Amino acid sequence: MHPITSFLWLETQAEQAANFYTSIFTNSEIKKVTRTPEGIPGMRSGAVLTVEFNLNGTNFVALNGNAQYKPTPAISFVVNCDTQDEVDHYWNSLLDGGNAMACGWLTDKYGISWQITPTLLPKLISDPNQAKANAVMQAMMQMIKLDIPTLQKAYDEA
Repeated sequence: MHPITSFLWLETQAEQAANFYTSIFTNSEIKKVTRTPEGIPGMRSGAVLTVEFNLNGTNFVALNGNAQYKPTPAISFVVNCDTQDEVDHYWNSLLDGGNAMACGWLTDKYGISWQITPTLLPKLISDPNQAKANAVMQAMMQMIKLDIPTLQKAYDEA
């Protein structure tokens, strides 16, 4: 079985994006840089075409396409975090130059959307006690960056 690879269409920043992401995630590396061959109409020969990289075991390819397509939040990558320190690290790192959205979502400086999510959250909002699950959901809906102690407090006090 072949793994699934996420393919990111960027305008001209494939190499910069790959370097940015591999600097944030541990156990990550750039695997291969492919350059444009000579004689391709409309493309500068020798320029970076694609960058293959791996983030914590997940394969990606970034392509220097053009401005024809732009990333949207309709597709996002979830970063599951066990601690608030992890949430803070990924949130602050990926947000650098990007835009915060609601409920733990952000768009980074390359337009790629990320969900920085505590692993505790799905457990709390799927609790069979609806009052507890609803309290956590209400707390989450008030947040930009997710805060584990606040989510846990909402659960405990419900």
